[in-house]
Amino acid sequence: MRLVSYNIEWFSHLFDGENQLMLDGRPSRRHGVDRYTQGRAIAHVLDRLDADAVMVIEAPNSGHHQKCTRALENFAAQAGLRCSKAVSGFATDTEQEIALMFDPAKLQVQVDPQSSPEAPRFDTTFHIDLNVDDREDPVRFSKPPLELQVTTQGGTTLRMIGVHLKSKAPYNAKTPQEVVRISIANRRKQLAQAVWLSRRVQQHRQAAEPVIVMGDLNDGPGLDEYERLFEKSSVEIVMGADLSDPNAQGLVQPRSWGQPATARFYHVESKRYFGVLLDYIMISPELAAREPRWRIWHPFEDGACYADSDLRAALLAASDHFPVSLDLELT
Repeated sequence: MRLVSYNIEWFSHLFDGENQLMLDGRPSRRHGVDRYTQGRAIAHVLDRLDADAVMVIEAPNSGHHQKCTRALENFAAQAGLRCSKAVSGFATDTEQEIALMFDPAKLQVQVDPQSSPEAPRFDTTFHIDLNVDDREDPVRFSKPPLELQVTTQGGTTLRMIGVHLKSKAPYNAKTPQEVVRISIANRRKQLAQAVWLSRRVQQHRQAAEPVIVMGDLNDGPGLDEYERLFEKSSVEIVMGADLSDPNAQGLVQPRSWGQPATARFYHVESKRYFGVLLDYIMISPELAAREPRWRIWHPFEDGACYADSDLRAALLAASDHFPVSLDLELT
């Protein structure tokens, strides 16, 4: 079985108010790419991934006139994808939903949000002392994680959680002091979201349920200088002692060669591209025993992706993130 996590940049802006694709020469929200090129590129990448399920981060919008799942299913039908069904969770006001596209012949999927005293439902408020001042602060998700109960064709049941944690970027900061203040505040909120998510994972682990956490955590061990102010990155908090992802774990170890990256951004001031590891698929021990194989479909770091000129071009046009796949001996 192949599972994929894929952050598709501004996917929502390829659809009209009737959830139909707009494949024309007008600009998409992806810089320098028109809607026709991005839409075709996304279809090409998803077809080549040939996954049984794709966790789409920044999925199409759900609002008064649009519906995320309908847009994704229309896209799948037009592109001829076997991941023809879609589910999504709590709608957001960000135009960036979390959704799962899946092959209904291989998987049964049910949206199943959970709640406990330690970890309330993800569309509510979590209280935690962020500033170590003996006062609890309220924390909310702008993009509540998508909680799923998934059953395979062979009868295996597992929990799957799609996530998009808060960005640490200091948007709207105008001075160096504001950059520091906003960056630290954003990291505190991100870490609080990671603690909330980790508690949900532990809830499933205590119930002996296999767990997969997949998506964009906007963080990684050693990613920025503000991490020194806190004990751990949000990635390490979510992984805890029970989940594993070799890409994330590799960053904790001494690094003898190039670091993996799942996203590629352009730095305007230096006029250079830089890569970061933001996207993960973390699995519990029961699944780690099923011969897991992770792959980052990076057009310049994965040899097969680089050698395939059509796939390389599609990966670059589709999004600023690249897919992460996990192959498991799971039926």
